[in-house]
Amino acid sequence: MASQQIDRLLSIMARLRDPATGCEWDVAQTFQSIAPYTIEEAYEVADAIAREDLADLRGELGDLLLQVVFHARMAEEQGAFDFDAVAKSISDKMEARHPHIFGDDESETPQTRRWEDIKAAERDAQGAASALDGVAHALPALMRAEKLQKRAARSGFDWPDKDGPAEKLVEEIDELADADGPDHITEEAGDLLFVAVNLVRAYGVDAEAALRSANEKFERRFRAMESLATDQDADFSSLDLQAQETLWQEVKRSER
Repeated sequence: MASQQIDRLLSIMARLRDPATGCEWDVAQTFQSIAPYTIEEAYEVADAIAREDLADLRGELGDLLLQVVFHARMAEEQGAFDFDAVAKSISDKMEARHPHIFGDDESETPQTRRWEDIKAAERDAQGAASALDGVAHALPALMRAEKLQKRAARSGFDWPDKDGPAEKLVEEIDELADADGPDHITEEAGDLLFVAVNLVRAYGVDAEAALRSANEKFERRFRAMESLATDQDADFSSLDLQAQETLWQEVKRSER
């Protein structure tokens, strides 16, 4: 049944992309124009998971699958590869990265370490010039910073404890305060954020997940402040900072 639905979806995409009888919008698309939609759909999948909405997740996964089918169809039209090649590629990769499941590897090395070792060997086989090769530029900056740092750490370039990044963070705060001119300020701000990711990583925390949680907490508390102000017949935006801070503290107390 699953293969029937996959075949149906591939057929739908082929028809949509038909230059003579297809959809004008779909025919006009390229890898570059579709890429932003692919990224957006991945985030919508993550959002459905965060909301624990399985009904929505089913639909969002379908939207994400459509993106894979779309890219594969465009590649097939260029004679590069097709959907079957995409499926074969990931199947081959998953088998190769799980030799303890699909092979005869009985190593007692932890799975996460083994996974990274296999990925490193794959990069070497592909002629990677640097340990940082393969870290996608399109990743969110916070996530990419963490991945770059982890790659560097595997080569031994990392602080041995939390003190190093903590001291460096204080140094970067001072350098930002002393920065002169927009370009210098931007540079030092970037350095500050990069080191902050390093410090968080030293605590074993996923920086992207931690900031996402902080965003949600701030949004929840800010909306609650606005509601409190309305309950008090006040316009939140017209209150001075001290009054707004009072509401902020009230919201925090209510969450305890």
